[in-house]
Formats: sequence, structure tokens, C-alpha cells
Amino acid sequence: MKTLEATDSVASSTAHPAAAIRSSKIELSHLERLAIVYIRQSSPHQVLENRESTARQYALVEHAITMGWSKDRVLVIDEDQGQSGKSAENRSGFQRLLTEVTMNHVGIVFGLEMSRLARSSKDWHHLLEVCAIFDTLLADQDGVYTACDPNDRLLLGLKGTMSEVELHTMRNRLRRGALNKAQRGELFHGVPFGYVILQNGEVAFDPDEQAQHVVRIIFEKFDELGAIYSLFHYLVRNGIDLPVRAKSGQRKGELDWRRPSLATLCQMLHHPIYAGAYSTP
Repeated sequence: MKTLEATDSVASSTAHPAAAIRSSKIELSHLERLAIVYIRQSSPHQVLENRESTARQYALVEHAITMGWSKDRVLVIDEDQGQSGKSAENRSGFQRLLTEVTMNHVGIVFGLEMSRLARSSKDWHHLLEVCAIFDTLLADQDGVYTACDPNDRLLLGLKGTMSEVELHTMRNRLRRGALNKAQRGELFHGVPFGYVILQNGEVAFDPDEQAQHVVRIIFEKFDELGAIYSLFHYLVRNGIDLPVRAKSGQRKGELDWRRPSLATLCQMLHHPIYAGAYSTP
């Protein structure tokens, strides 16, 4: 295999302006195969809100072209948008990437950061092994790496470890923040019928008077009848529905009315908030 030496790159810079910045690790055998650009954001929220990161990841297509690949040899894999990198399970894009590499179709894999590819040491080192076997390069915004080279392998291993530790650090930070909020009695993942969460995070009675009235009827009748089955039949017989506010979607926050069920009534009667108590799951 002929290596594209730096002198060759400089000499051909007039024909291809970007050739001068091409890494000497890129050989003709790599250019003859695909360049895969792997794109991932960790959650649907990040996909919607962190658009700059997404744009930078898609810009790797142009980076691959400047490194010597023709546009028709650049494959974008972006079906893992909104998927966490903590595991390869349920990441069809990552599985597709591995398949393409093992079929010897891939010359290089581009990722904005190595954490985009995997945040699990198991998945990361599996990818490194496969890339080493099939002589597939890896590239991020810092450079190009050869999985067969001991120095590059060491650096890639450190990057993978740092990505995994970073995930655990972020998770612990979020958990500690949630625990502190819970200790103040301010952590709510949702509230039962008859209550709403205000914009400032406080919990208040549902502003709809009919919703409040139905909740009072349920507890008054349960005290009177003494059995959840009797309460259920009473509500169904009298056509009394439960007030439900949509938690997501286009109708988020809007009030809807739904037929009661035994399971829903059981959860409602056991919810501590009706007794003025606070608890977290």
C-alpha cells in the first residue's frame, strides 16, 4: 500500500487545495473505502435545543472531503439521534457502523468527539478491536488515529475512559442536585388529579373548580362507602370522569376527562400529597 507522504500532498495542493492538510496516516487503501460520519445526540431534548453541536457534527462531511474522500464515498449515520451512548443496545446506527467496518467497507470513522461514538468502555474497545483488524482509521476534531498503532491506541483508550467517567460524573451531579431538591420538598416528577405544577415549580390546586370538586367527591365517597370497588361502581354509574391534564404533546397542560379505573383510583387514594405529605419515588 502506498502512503500519501506529506511531499506528495504539498505537490498536489494545486489540484486539491485541501490535500495539504491530509494526514500521513491516510493511505490509498483508506480512500478507496467509505468515510463514515457518525452523528449522535444523547437525548431528544439535546436534538431540539443543542442544534449547534448537531450542525458541527454534520460539518464533518466537508471535513472528510477535505481529507481526500469524494462526496459519494462519505456515508452519514445519524439514526442514533436522541440515544444515550452509555450502551450499544438500541443504537441501530452504532450497530450499522460496526457491520460496515467488519465488512471491510470503511476506511475511516469520523466523530466530533470520541464520546459521540460510545461512552461505554466495553463498546469503545470493541470498536477499537474491529478497526484494528480491518485497518480502519478513527478521527475526531483533534486528529486522525490508527487503532493498530500502540501510541494512538493508548490515546484512544484514554479518550474512551474519559468519556465513560464523564458520563458517570454528569449522572452523579444530576442525582445529587435532585436529592438536594427533594430534601427541600421541591422535587416533583408529576402531581395527581386536582393539582398542577406552576411555572415557578410550586404545586397548587387545579384552577378548574370542577376538577377540584371531583377530587373532593372521590375522597368523600370513599369515606362513606369504605371500599374502592364500591367507589369505582359509584363513579361509573353516575358518569363521573377523572380530570387529567396532558403532560406532553401539543395539548400539554390542557384539561381532559377520562373514565376511572380501579388501578387509577388505587394510586390516587394512596398518594401522600392528598394527606399533605411529601415523598419521592
